[in-house]
Amino acid sequence: MDLNLLRALDALLQENSVTRAAERLGTSPAAASRMLARLRRAVGDPLLVRAGQGLVPTPRALELREEVAELLRGCDNVLRPGAGFDPVHLERTFTVQSTDAVLVRAAGRLTGRIRAEAPGVDVLFLPESLEGGPGLRQGRVDVEVGVLGQLDPEIRTRPLVTAPVAGVARAGHPLFDGRITARRFAAADHIGVSRRGKRLGPIDAALAERGLRRRVAVVVPSHTAAMLLARDSDLVTLGAADWLPEAFEALGLRTFPIPLELPPLEMGMAWHPRNSADPAHRWFRAHLAAAVRQE
Repeated sequence: MDLNLLRALDALLQENSVTRAAERLGTSPAAASRMLARLRRAVGDPLLVRAGQGLVPTPRALELREEVAELLRGCDNVLRPGAGFDPVHLERTFTVQSTDAVLVRAAGRLTGRIRAEAPGVDVLFLPESLEGGPGLRQGRVDVEVGVLGQLDPEIRTRPLVTAPVAGVARAGHPLFDGRITARRFAAADHIGVSRRGKRLGPIDAALAERGLRRRVAVVVPSHTAAMLLARDSDLVTLGAADWLPEAFEALGLRTFPIPLELPPLEMGMAWHPRNSADPAHRWFRAHLAAAVRQE
């Protein structure tokens, strides 16, 4: 049975009148009468029978009335994008690929927001080791968050936060005994953060323009490891300015402006277009973005 005929059945059963059903359907009484004839043949029941000047439903029509109305409501929910979505009933696991710096900043706030609205939703965080791979395209990753690198051409993105690059050192570091110049900054021993073991980056290019060079004494795979090492040594590392002030303070670390012209860190999120219109995925992305931006 086509959906238009089902809507005609609903109108006829609700109105008990061919004329009023026609008005509700935006058609003529003659057309509504023809649809009633088709419905009678399909159902094998007269549905509406004459009683004096009006029509009354048969027992079969009374049985069908609420069932048909509920069926149409379900069809409307299916065909209307996002209609009927209620996170409180959602049971789903979302997978987020991120750096540990994003995880430390956003995970607690995100978890609180999610559990308040959707107690059946779980979040799985994956390391950025999958970055640049086909995780989004293959559906193994729902959202990638951080400094976005090379992505498949169809991937959708949204900018989240822009932050200057800052230096990070323990509060009692000798660097803080005077003005931090480019030469004093370069003279300190540094911690590099790279999961691939890279030592050089934009900092080194900016220093080279001034005829300076730094020593990257240690390379670690995560920002958390770099912060803990900076806490316990006179090594200097890098981070995003104002990114994790509570964590820096708790670890006894201070940030400082780097006396070089450096491009800011641009954090964003990425997802595959197959999920763009999914109301649950949109809901999750909104909460993740708010958690990263500290809204």
